[in-house]
Amino acid sequence: MADQSLQGFRVAIIANDLFEQSELLEPKKALEGAGAHVKVISTKAGEIQGVQHDTKDQKVKVDLTLDQTSPDDFDALMLPGGAMNADSLRMEKKAQEFARAIDSSGRPLAVICHGPWLLVSANLVKGRKMTSYFTIQDDIRNAGGDWQDSDCVVDKNWVSSRKPADLPRFNQEMIRIFSEHLERGRRAA
Repeated sequence: MADQSLQGFRVAIIANDLFEQSELLEPKKALEGAGAHVKVISTKAGEIQGVQHDTKDQKVKVDLTLDQTSPDDFDALMLPGGAMNADSLRMEKKAQEFARAIDSSGRPLAVICHGPWLLVSANLVKGRKMTSYFTIQDDIRNAGGDWQDSDCVVDKNWVSSRKPADLPRFNQEMIRIFSEHLERGRRAA
């Protein structure tokens, strides 16, 4: 029987066009395999274009736009990378507000590659230990974060990784952190 440790857990994946395909699809598959309900959220309806580094590949169906949903509808947030995706999302006020609401409530957040740019622009990284794609380490440090060159960094309710090669460990730690949060919520209820 498949792992169902996240049965009933609701995860938002926020992405725009030119997201790094493996960094959205592999975590989504891992989360759904663990029983989570996953929704892809974007700034536009329809589909968003994925890339493998700099080559266009698959498109992914958008379940909801940022205008159609609220962070209150989710238990966790996952942010894939892709430089163009992350660069466009970081300037979206609704995406920043979504991330701030998830973090301020103590809900878990998973981020990989260039995804932390949204967290930098939302003023969330100060005092946080994290990793990212190496080219944005200065952005994280300049925003007050403690950047580490590691395949996966867990800091309280956050888990971060650098690149697609880190996905196996990232997915494992993301599911662990999300499951622990879900279990704490069940015990408190």
